[in-house]
Amino acid sequence: MQLKSCCIYSTGVLSILLLIAGISLVLSNVFPHILQSVVKKEVVLKNGTEAFEAWENPPAPIYMQFYFFNLTNPLEVLDGDRPAVVEIGPYTYREYRPMEQVDFQENGTKVASVNTKTYIFQRDMSRGPESDLIRTVNIPAITVMEQFKDNKLFANLISSYMKSENEGLFTTRTVGELLWGYEDPLLKALKLLKPNLDDVFGLFYKTNASNDGEYVFFTGQQNYKDFARVDTWKGESKLDWWTSDECNMINGTNGASFHPVITKNETLYMFSSDLCRSLYALYEEDVTVKGIPGYRFSPPSEVFANNTVNPANAGFCVPAGNCLGSGVLNVSLCKQGAPIVMSTPHFYQADEKYVQDVFGMGPKKEQHQTAIDINPLTGIIIQAAKRLQINVFVEKVSIFSQTGNVRTVILPVVYLNESVVIDDASAAKLRKIIVEQDAVENIPFMLIGIAIIMGGIFMFLMCRQNVPESTTAERQPLLSS
Repeated sequence: MQLKSCCIYSTGVLSILLLIAGISLVLSNVFPHILQSVVKKEVVLKNGTEAFEAWENPPAPIYMQFYFFNLTNPLEVLDGDRPAVVEIGPYTYREYRPMEQVDFQENGTKVASVNTKTYIFQRDMSRGPESDLIRTVNIPAITVMEQFKDNKLFANLISSYMKSENEGLFTTRTVGELLWGYEDPLLKALKLLKPNLDDVFGLFYKTNASNDGEYVFFTGQQNYKDFARVDTWKGESKLDWWTSDECNMINGTNGASFHPVITKNETLYMFSSDLCRSLYALYEEDVTVKGIPGYRFSPPSEVFANNTVNPANAGFCVPAGNCLGSGVLNVSLCKQGAPIVMSTPHFYQADEKYVQDVFGMGPKKEQHQTAIDINPLTGIIIQAAKRLQINVFVEKVSIFSQTGNVRTVILPVVYLNESVVIDDASAAKLRKIIVEQDAVENIPFMLIGIAIIMGGIFMFLMCRQNVPESTTAERQPLLSS
């Protein structure tokens, strides 16, 4: 009888201890912290690790889509009317972007490499062939006009040559030519005066099967938050295009990788050589991609806001004090003097003025927002879409009759959508990690559950033990009488 009572009370004590242990583990987050510590140590750029292999040669298919804006009223624009454009696309390319010339430095704390990108046209995923014709602004001509507008002699000579060659403010070229390059007659003529001048122009000329310079990344060996963070680009730790130290900073990763253990209140920094600047993204919402939970991060409107809205952006006004409105960025200094202005597609999040200045703009968040979906535990990108628009600053240049009475406008040329979705094999591996994560993180709740069950058993046994005793006590007086 004593042994039985001892077992019952032991069950009760054990249930209380398990309950206390379970609650303590839940409040202290011991198991999530242990799991995160393991992940932090494993996610390092080091030969032999899965993180390094995915960084060196991304397994998920990446696609680059181009949407052109075909100008439909060139003569009316020269007379001062609002430009009207029609979006034509997509023209889709499969993008391959392995890290090459990989060289570990400083005892494995840093790694240098170049990110070679190759684009292969995908006809079955495109609106038409690369031979499709697009009418748009003549970027070489407008660049030359801008550079020589204050030199009356050269400006008159160039204008006369353009008239003789029937070169105007607008041109019609194939998709392939606009993207990858064509021999421009005006640049070819100017090459006689400047032999070092390249007479081929293309929006992405010399970028196919090429790279944007050497990067040096931190490996994350010393600090997990430094995983894939850019230390230097082209041998420099900062830029020199902008007018403030803050705007010239190279911050974050290159946007292709992020550190593990990401929280919702984090700010994710990244450097984009396409934009010639660093930017950041903030948490927006929870998402699920192929059964994998993730956090969606996207750049807020403040990133490209005018300096009156975001004073920190004053350094992006070039020359100093020459500020455009919100949502657009003058990158002419890093684009060989071409009057290129970058924005989000259809001027999404930009001042309404830019949307209204061009007929055919229709900004939509779902189609035109840049977004990155990241698994918070591993930092792996499960889905992403980088969306940028290339525009040209167009204005009347009196000395060049080719500009007619054109109004001052930021005219869209093309926007790109560089997107990726995690491949099935990587998704299966990640789902397995998530199952293990759930199992580990649920251990405290399992202990609490076991404690509740054992507590229930203890109560049942106590009640059962007391019932016979009370019944016997009630029957004894009857027997004695």
